[in-house]
Amino acid sequence: MPKTITRPEASVAELEDLSYELREKLLLLCGEYDGAVHIGGDLSSADIFTLLFEYGMHVDPDDLWNPERDRFVLSKGHAAVCMYIAMAMRGFFEYDDIVRTYGRLDSAYGMHPCKVQLPGVEVSTGSLGHGLPLATGMALHARRNGMDHRVFTLMGDGETGEGSVWESALAAHSNDLGNLVAFIDRNRQLMTSFSEERVRLEPYPDKWRAFGWNVIEVDGHNMAELVTAFDSLPDPNSSVPTVVICDTVKGKGVDFMERNLGWHAGSLNEKDLQRALSSLAEGRKAARS
Repeated sequence: MPKTITRPEASVAELEDLSYELREKLLLLCGEYDGAVHIGGDLSSADIFTLLFEYGMHVDPDDLWNPERDRFVLSKGHAAVCMYIAMAMRGFFEYDDIVRTYGRLDSAYGMHPCKVQLPGVEVSTGSLGHGLPLATGMALHARRNGMDHRVFTLMGDGETGEGSVWESALAAHSNDLGNLVAFIDRNRQLMTSFSEERVRLEPYPDKWRAFGWNVIEVDGHNMAELVTAFDSLPDPNSSVPTVVICDTVKGKGVDFMERNLGWHAGSLNEKDLQRALSSLAEGRKAARS
């Protein structure tokens, strides 16, 4: 019999501290790496990753293939490095290994995740719009085989302009996949523009409701709201898939990056790194006061 997997025990305050640590590690890696890191979208999704890996998902870094584990599919391709660091903080591997090899040709930590290179990654992804179709298929397999775990995916709002997303949303509803949960990093920015300028997604929550999904809307940077949203998810054996729409800010935590189209991706010299770390620290201090 497989070992039962339990979720991590963490308070909202502890999760907030872990989110801060995740952002700090992101900035330090951006300062170390000799190339562009997709820092803007990494910072906007950091709280979601913290929620999933440090509170929500039934996963055990020491028992990677336990059939009872929850599955996670990263659809938001440019957030791979944030996922790597979140996994390292959860104990899958060492953060220093990411810093030392990130982005190299032979690295397990590529610009997009590869399940062949990195144990613990469920699916190799990168092409936008592919995550929800893959997660839907995994959830359908679990349902047909009497398995009780959940399948999670994280999407960026920009990629939900892809037709494959809505085909999958229909398929998930049609197959009663209550074991499927999609988180959306709704930061309203694309690579070079704001999302509503290119694809008019609003009324966004209503679109998901029209496709038969349970919709939860939260402030994606309010850990208490994120925890409450997770705790209110329907039972995996229910018949309605859930989407958690997280209202976020691209570049969250660094004043000169927030909502700045120039910081979709970039690198930090020593001066900018210290400026970014200082901004992050000041924001955390203000939040605690």
